[in-house]
Amino acid sequence: MEISFKNKRVLITGASRGIGKAAALMFAEAGADVVIHYNKNHKGAEQVLGMLKPGRHGMVSFDMEFPEKAEFFFNEVIERFGKIDILVNNAGVINEIDLNEISFAEWEKNWKQTLDINLTAAAHLSFLFGRSMAANGGGKIVNISSRGAFRGEPNAPVYGASKAGMNALGQSMAKALAPKNVFIYTVAPGFVDTEMSVPMLTGPEGDQIRNQSPFGRVARPEEVAHAVLMLAAEGTDFMSGCILDINGASYLRT
Repeated sequence: MEISFKNKRVLITGASRGIGKAAALMFAEAGADVVIHYNKNHKGAEQVLGMLKPGRHGMVSFDMEFPEKAEFFFNEVIERFGKIDILVNNAGVINEIDLNEISFAEWEKNWKQTLDINLTAAAHLSFLFGRSMAANGGGKIVNISSRGAFRGEPNAPVYGASKAGMNALGQSMAKALAPKNVFIYTVAPGFVDTEMSVPMLTGPEGDQIRNQSPFGRVARPEEVAHAVLMLAAEGTDFMSGCILDINGASYLRT
């Protein structure tokens, strides 16, 4: 089956590296016009933009740590690029902590920053672009969650909570927006070989992490991006509300 996104415009948050970068390249290869979102990595976003198959692409900056400014970002995107057909909520952070050692002030700071970026900003963008899609006849939103939402993350509990919230958000919005032809999907990877995972994968626990999967490795960004494109393609409307695991059988749930 050939997947084509000709005449579709895709906004991918956190697209200057990792999963977002892989998805941007694959969407452009399949004919989409891609809007690359980045925060501070302007150089990385420019590099990705230069790697895309020719099209009506662009890039835009927004600090997701300030979700209260999401409407300004939404208006900028619509003004510069027109309607968005597909939104990929990929931007995220993970901060490991020791619950037995940190202060309440440190806990509070970590909680706010992680939820603002991973959940609140994504929720606001889903609300804004979801309503815009509904007004324009439909669209798709793909959220990047994590297996940590299911298995627990003792060293990153706020990250796990943020991703569990993203799962619930996607399912709730899938039910609310289906009558408007707006479909919501969630992809839940395990460890992925990205810049964000480098400290853990190259550290003492690297082999243990890789051996969590019977494949003896972690996912490649392209493998997660492939799932994103599959869900965003035509013919998956009735999968709206799904949460798709991509963890190399490292964590199996029923």
